This record gives sequence, C-alpha cells and structure tokens, in this order.
Amino acid sequence: MSTSDPTASPTTFDLERRVDSADSTLQTVRHAAIALGANLGNRLETLQGAVDALADTPGIKVTSVSGVFETDAVGGPADQPSYFNAVVLLRTTLPARSLLERGNAVEDAFGRVREVRWGPRTLDVDILAVEGVLSEDPELILPHPRAHERAFVLAPWLDADPAAEVPGHGPVADLLKGLGGEDAQGVRRRADLQLRLPE
Repeated sequence: MSTSDPTASPTTFDLERRVDSADSTLQTVRHAAIALGANLGNRLETLQGAVDALADTPGIKVTSVSGVFETDAVGGPADQPSYFNAVVLLRTTLPARSLLERGNAVEDAFGRVREVRWGPRTLDVDILAVEGVLSEDPELILPHPRAHERAFVLAPWLDADPAAEVPGHGPVADLLKGLGGEDAQGVRRRADLQLRLPE
C-alpha cells in the first residue's frame, strides 16, 4: 500500500537538495564583512563569543575569521585599555538591516553600554560592507564610512580576505599600504592569539 507521506515511505529524489535549491531562489545570498572590537573584560573570549553568536544565527554562515590584532584606543576618553580587533567574513540571506539588529543584539548580550562616544566597551560589532548594498541611512551607512582610513579595521580585513575591497575606495591592501602598512596607527598583530572558525 503506497502513501504520499515522505516519512512513511522511501523517496526517489534528494529532498534536501531540492529544498535547498528552492530556498536559494527565494532568498539572495550575499557576502558581508563585520569588524569586532573589545577593550574591556576578557577580550579574546568576548571576540570568540561574538564569532560563535554570529555563526549560530539562522541565515548566517561564517566563512572566515581574521587573526587577532591589538590596537591602542583611538579617540574617546584618555587612558583606555587597548583593543583586540578582528574581522569576520560571512555569507548571509539576512537583509542588511536585520544583520545590524543581530549585531546590536550580540553587543547587548556581552554587556555593551553606550554612555560615552568612543568610550571603552566590552564589544563593538560594526558592519563594514554587504555585497551589493549601498546605504546612506544614518543608522546603517554602507560601506562603513571610516573603514577605509582605519588600520585596525583594514589589517584584520586583509588578513581574512587578501582580495577584499572597500566599495568606492579600492582594495584593502592598497588602502592599508597607504596608511603605512599593517603596523600603522599602533596596530599590532597578536600571533600568540587566535580565533576559531565555527564548524
């Protein structure tokens, strides 16, 4: 006796492949780059937690994680602790606005407090660029308006993707070289530290 219930009888087609194929026609997959920074608490643990939280988000697949770079605080109150910085590359079906909301939620989960402009923080999650998306929305300017002039962004971004480009500004490698290279602006690679790419 036959039945149309696929859980009751073997199917002659690859159900998972067909579902994935149909899903890809409904949603656009884009590449994105996200910068992470932390200068309070256990900075390495926080950055790894942020990477893991992004990877656990439906609609996001983390594809690359840079090395860890230590950077003197730029702007804001004096005598801040130094930052650990990294860049995460991902593929996502989320709209840029939803990606921003997820980044803010990850910051909040790690106790981010927004009291002082450029003040110390447990975690900073910034969207650098989303493939094919340009935005002048004050809450989400894309590409990030200052990424091309910040070595602490460009150095880990280049590490995660040697072919990366900042839309409208050119290759990350050229931009970083123009600032003085990987060691510009007090940026120091921490070869003794690393972030794990989620499985």
